[in-house]
Amino acid sequence: MTITGENFVAGVRRPSNEKFRARDASSGEEFGEEFAAASKDDVADACSAAAEAQWEFAALPAAARARFLRKVADRIDALGETLTRRAMQETGLPEARLTGERGRTVGQLRLFADEVEEGGWLDLRIDHADAGRTPPKPDLRLRKIPLGPVAVFGASNFPLAFSVAGGDTASALAAGCCVVVKAHPAHPGTSELVAGAIAQAVAEEGLPAGVFSMLHGPSNALGEALVTDPRISAVGFTGSRSGGLALMRHAASRPVPIPVYAEMSSVNPVIILPHIMAQSAEDLGRAYVGSLTMGVGQFCTNPGIVLTLGGEPFDRFIYNVAQAIAEVPANTMLTGGISDAYRAGSQRLGGFDGVSLVGMGGDGTSLCGQAQVYTCDGTSFAAQPDLADEVFGPASLVVRCDSMEQMREILGNMEGQLTTSLHMIPQDYEAAGRLMPVLEKLAGRIIANGWPTGVDVTHAMVHGGPFPATSDGRSTSVGTMAIDRFLRPVSYQDMPDELLPEMLRGHGANIPVRIDGKRQFG
Repeated sequence: MTITGENFVAGVRRPSNEKFRARDASSGEEFGEEFAAASKDDVADACSAAAEAQWEFAALPAAARARFLRKVADRIDALGETLTRRAMQETGLPEARLTGERGRTVGQLRLFADEVEEGGWLDLRIDHADAGRTPPKPDLRLRKIPLGPVAVFGASNFPLAFSVAGGDTASALAAGCCVVVKAHPAHPGTSELVAGAIAQAVAEEGLPAGVFSMLHGPSNALGEALVTDPRISAVGFTGSRSGGLALMRHAASRPVPIPVYAEMSSVNPVIILPHIMAQSAEDLGRAYVGSLTMGVGQFCTNPGIVLTLGGEPFDRFIYNVAQAIAEVPANTMLTGGISDAYRAGSQRLGGFDGVSLVGMGGDGTSLCGQAQVYTCDGTSFAAQPDLADEVFGPASLVVRCDSMEQMREILGNMEGQLTTSLHMIPQDYEAAGRLMPVLEKLAGRIIANGWPTGVDVTHAMVHGGPFPATSDGRSTSVGTMAIDRFLRPVSYQDMPDELLPEMLRGHGANIPVRIDGKRQFG
């Protein structure tokens, strides 16, 4: 597939007068094609086409929608090495990482296809009438329907799995929502290749072209125009807290406000309890550094803070952290802007009162991230709330607590998180049990004896959490429950069969349904 640098507006490639180029992540130099920055007219046309296509796409039978999702996955798979090589140049990510990410991207599309066919996401409910009740009970039937066109913002750190065909797009399409994507300007060629695959699947399935559009552009004004367009019904976003909050303000300022599902900021606190620390301090130290420096620390689930108790096991842990991190080379970060922000953030972290350096990894160019770990005591941490701010990259802080009570208090005062992790052996379970209520309030996912980096795309996964980890802690951006973000319930009261959706007519469709309070198959 040829990269032209044009936008995809309802199946039509569009140029523009305003141009920008991709940058090679390892050198920072511009290269390749010129990309057309979308105009306000492009935004309006893409949103108009999505609104026009919405009813037909929403009414598509489940089997046809599932077939479309699988076709998108097939077309992305078919891009093969062309996609991988382009993404490597634009992001600096290694081939193995991108190959795995492509597998995750197509895998979640196929998982959502299965989910669409299964039908449980419709949440069908039938409560039969009872004329003999006082007052008479009406016949009520419920299903969930798509919200409408969704704006999706590609993420910098996942050019495939959280980008043009990533989890937000996959779940929105599965829900029956048309999608308009704002591609991330850091990987425009990668984005265009994937957009071409989706547009090809739309055409091959005979769907309205407005089902999917993709717009290029580096300006914040483009995102604002997209979110404030009255035809957009919801927003999916993965990125910085400042970016997510800006989109939330735009969405709330509309005459008709819309939901923004933003994944933003998390330091993913890791708790290492005393008995496992005494038993395995050396192994834990090295495993921590491995998780911290994976992907140059550019994961939203990076272990930014570790909480544990002081003492001799702590000293062994810190020694092994220092030894392990010294062996980590500096590697290329996603963009020059991200590497600059990381350098500033890590320097700021080391400048707080009571904070001392544990160790650093190898140095590199200005585009590389040098791994570093700091430590402080619990009193210093509690007295300086900004120590809990996220530093996006391979930097982390180990907090030495005086007691389990201090640790519990620190956790209770932290902001919402995507994950929290507990390292423990059976002798620690009593202490862990006292922490569990705090951790359940704190995070969307609680991990036992593991590290937070790595998110499986499954039915039971929650990749979300209380604000500011996400804008809505009731949601997830990974796993099949992500579809719920783009649906709303509609109840039909005493409606004639002829006007009811077919699935609510009680004709034995093989879809889960709750009939008079009892779950069964219709």
